[in-house]
Amino acid sequence: MIAVQIICVGKLKEAYWRAACAEYAKRLGAFCRFTIEEVEESRLPDKPSQAQIAAALEKEGQRLLQRAQEAQIIALCIEGKELSSTALSEYMQREAVNGCGKLAFIIGGSWGLSQQVKQAAALRLSMSPMTFPHQLARVMLCEQVYRAFQIASNGKYHK
Repeated sequence: MIAVQIICVGKLKEAYWRAACAEYAKRLGAFCRFTIEEVEESRLPDKPSQAQIAAALEKEGQRLLQRAQEAQIIALCIEGKELSSTALSEYMQREAVNGCGKLAFIIGGSWGLSQQVKQAAALRLSMSPMTFPHQLARVMLCEQVYRAFQIASNGKYHK
């Protein structure tokens, strides 16, 4: 059974986001070993300089990559490739068949992801050209991973 991690910067503050992620985590238990891991968000001043942002991204990137050991990394970033739900399902199936035992989807903080994380990624994935709050992106990703497994198993969820 493949392992799927979502590794993200920061915690979910609102109970409704946590509840939504927990529901998808429960559903995903039938398909994979699913975990959501959070790394500490770097603290920045109200108006950070580019150097401060770059340093924060570097530190967050190191923490993210440390959690993704031995996993194929999928970095969520605006400049990534847009995939349909079916294409994501096919990608995940193909990687599992090719021997990938662990997929790590990485969501950065409000300033994005470091170049180090993006370069380590086997796939850079964009959910949309629109910008979403990171908490919502996490829930959306959980749903899409669940949908991908439902598509692969010909479940009734995806229509």
